Amino acid sequence: MDAPRPIHIRTEHPGDAASIRRVIESAFKSRTEADIVDQLRAQNRVAISLVAPVRGAIVGHVLLIDVKIEGAPRRPRGAGVAPLTVRPTFQRRGVGAALMHAALDHVRDAGYGFVVLLGDPAYYRRFGFRTASSLGLECEFEAPDEAFMAIEVTPGALAGVSGVVRYPPEFAATVT
Repeated sequence: MDAPRPIHIRTEHPGDAASIRRVIESAFKSRTEADIVDQLRAQNRVAISLVAPVRGAIVGHVLLIDVKIEGAPRRPRGAGVAPLTVRPTFQRRGVGAALMHAALDHVRDAGYGFVVLLGDPAYYRRFGFRTASSLGLECEFEAPDEAFMAIEVTPGALAGVSGVVRYPPEFAATVT
């Protein structure tokens, strides 16, 4: 039996957009999330965009955007995952985990203090995410408390900070 190959993660290159769109549409079985990513890219709202290529084909993608905390006197730099996707035939093979670990490394290296997301708590807890409300953060969208999650990538970044997390309008328009 062959040993598993390491999963290579790289930043999005010019020309990757169509492949990324196909991955998102296949993972969500909808165009909505792919439209959000295209709009965010068109409005230069992308903070970090990483892909997982396998044999030359992109099979996974994670996008991070800047988010702000409204109502906080001190506003640490924050990023929102929007979204993390893996082509269904490559799910449960470590691609999503490799993308998330790389994304957290990238935001930490770029000077972000925290990351938020709307997602499956059972999946994201393994990366250190916890309910955002436990860190004093509220979601601007209607979402179950357990699904709005956050992680400090810089220890203490959210100490004494609370408020509503605001996403770019391109993101918000499609969620509400």
